[in-house]
Amino acid sequence: MPVNKDVTHIPPFWLPNGHLQTIYPALFRIIKEVSYQRERISTPDNDFLDLDWSLAGNSINGSGNKNDLVILSHGLEGDSSRQYILGMVRMLNAAGYDCLAWNFRSCSGEMNKTSRFYHSGATEDLSAVIQHAIQKGYGKIQLFGFSLGGNLTLKYLGEQGKNIQPNIEKSVVFSVPMDLKACSLAIIKLENRVYQARFLKTLKPKVDKKAEHFPDDINPADFKFVNTLYDFDHIFTAPLHGFNSADHYYESCSSMHFVKNIAIPTLIVNAGNDPIVPSRSLPEGIIAGLDHVFLEITNSGGHCGFRPSASSGGIYWSESRALEFLRQK
Repeated sequence: MPVNKDVTHIPPFWLPNGHLQTIYPALFRIIKEVSYQRERISTPDNDFLDLDWSLAGNSINGSGNKNDLVILSHGLEGDSSRQYILGMVRMLNAAGYDCLAWNFRSCSGEMNKTSRFYHSGATEDLSAVIQHAIQKGYGKIQLFGFSLGGNLTLKYLGEQGKNIQPNIEKSVVFSVPMDLKACSLAIIKLENRVYQARFLKTLKPKVDKKAEHFPDDINPADFKFVNTLYDFDHIFTAPLHGFNSADHYYESCSSMHFVKNIAIPTLIVNAGNDPIVPSRSLPEGIIAGLDHVFLEITNSGGHCGFRPSASSGGIYWSESRALEFLRQK
């Protein structure tokens, strides 16, 4: 589908650049209306995933219900309580959609049981969540993803291709690092070190805790060699998840290599001023020739931000755009 760069998102005048449009919502947006019900499911490798449900009908029943379900995947070192997840869940619930916001391994507040963590291409876990929702009786499922979760979602859709479960109807993803290496190198830049430092600050204690239980797989002393996210992926992410190096991991898991096989209507929204995902890293040429994938590049919005200059009921531009896409016939 044509790539649309003429997308109107007007930020507040007091958030004049991509950094402020990224940081302000992350630090100061507060959403209290969402109340989750947590469910833990087991994975085939004897680990677990924590799922947080927020239903339009206010209760989980064993066979699902008449509402469509939206499954939401968060970003790097995020979880179901991040403002971009909560804001979307609140809006979707009000529109009649049940929501399942799942937490990646080690991100739910309790360390997972195996030596592995999560990563940008771990579609087996997303698949397990989807199968669980189908078993509950949901006949209509939409997939949403943010940042790393957006890459994960696109990779899953591409892997499934025309064989995707018929229950899955549409997908919407925001601020997606479709070229993982380009984004890993972008976050090394001096002006982006604040984001990198924040990610590494939460990753280090996870490594230390994992090492206590899996000393043969993880050496916490190796963290002294980690100065960047690229280093972390090369030293920890890659070997723990079966990749030869950070470059091998990035090449194997970047959704730009999978997007051509997507067979359901999919909307990708990235901001042109995203400090973490350079717009030049998006595969515009590939997407322009696809039948089912739409790419919209806004002038503003930052990374998982998209606060509008004026919001009705606290709804962000990204949330309104997502609902609009879901309702399109």
